[in-house]
Amino acid sequence: MTIFVDNPPADLSAVTTVTIDGEADLLRVRSTMRDCAHRAGLGLTATTKVVTAGSELARNILRYATGGQGVASIEAASSGPRTGVRAVFADRGPGIADLDLAMRSGYSTVGSLGLGLPGSRRLVDEFAIDSAPGRGTRVEICQWNR
Repeated sequence: MTIFVDNPPADLSAVTTVTIDGEADLLRVRSTMRDCAHRAGLGLTATTKVVTAGSELARNILRYATGGQGVASIEAASSGPRTGVRAVFADRGPGIADLDLAMRSGYSTVGSLGLGLPGSRRLVDEFAIDSAPGRGTRVEICQWNR
């Protein structure tokens, strides 16, 4: 079940999709992630971590994806007694030629601090990235309640 951000989900099983193609969408991603974290019962620290990681990943879509377009799919997750937030950020941009290099702290192709991908990885409990030149990038993150 997919519900778009204009119609926020009321239940934990709903997925909210946010199109990312401008600065205003960063606020929508943050707000949607915060709402989902609240519904999943995450505490303040876990909420802050997943919202920050999601914001960084959405900003990367704007900065690096062709035309700055991508999508975030955000949902509450559960595994046994645990609840959390799972989010997938995907674009059809140029992809990342060297993932190992891109995941190193301090590496940047645009002169930034180089904290986006490695910083996001450190903030959340689960992080997976799939990217290749000409194929775009897909990053999945998950933060669990403690």
